[in-house]
Amino acid sequence: MNSQHNSEVATLGGGCFWCLEAAFAQLAGVESVTSGYAGGAMPNPDYHSVCGGETGHAEVVEVRFDPAVIDYRTLLLAFFAIHDPTTPNRQGNDVGTQYRSVIFTHGAEQEKTARALIAELAAAKTWPDPIVTAVLPAPTFWPAEKYHQNYFANNPGQSYCQFVVAPKAAKLRKVFAGRLKG
Repeated sequence: MNSQHNSEVATLGGGCFWCLEAAFAQLAGVESVTSGYAGGAMPNPDYHSVCGGETGHAEVVEVRFDPAVIDYRTLLLAFFAIHDPTTPNRQGNDVGTQYRSVIFTHGAEQEKTARALIAELAAAKTWPDPIVTAVLPAPTFWPAEKYHQNYFANNPGQSYCQFVVAPKAAKLRKVFAGRLKG
């Protein structure tokens, strides 16, 4: 069943896009996940330029989802479950502005939901340090090069995938066991 016409989009950055893509792709209601770049000044950026840290882009994923199956708030809960939103410009050994925690919102309702959830998580003291996740209007999304798409699925034996991506995908499966694709 193709519900593309009813789809919504979420654009999220929380470290390496390979990790986010592998995790979100497992969720029921997620129709597609595209790795890419957003939030910088350079048009049509490439991986080498973004990794150099001079473009201002973050590694992000564009998640197309069916809100009748999974709502935006649940996507954000998954996002916060699989990355550390308290470390500016860093996720584990990945350091630089391209790895920042950011929610690029598509409209006022997404912004309201994101800000409310961050306030709720902060009030609950979910993490010992303050949440640094930026909430900004969605800029142009630039898809990453083809070899970055479905990276984990295509390279499961690669060491970064085994030691960094696989644990995040496994954590999502555990925390969201009831929300996984059949």
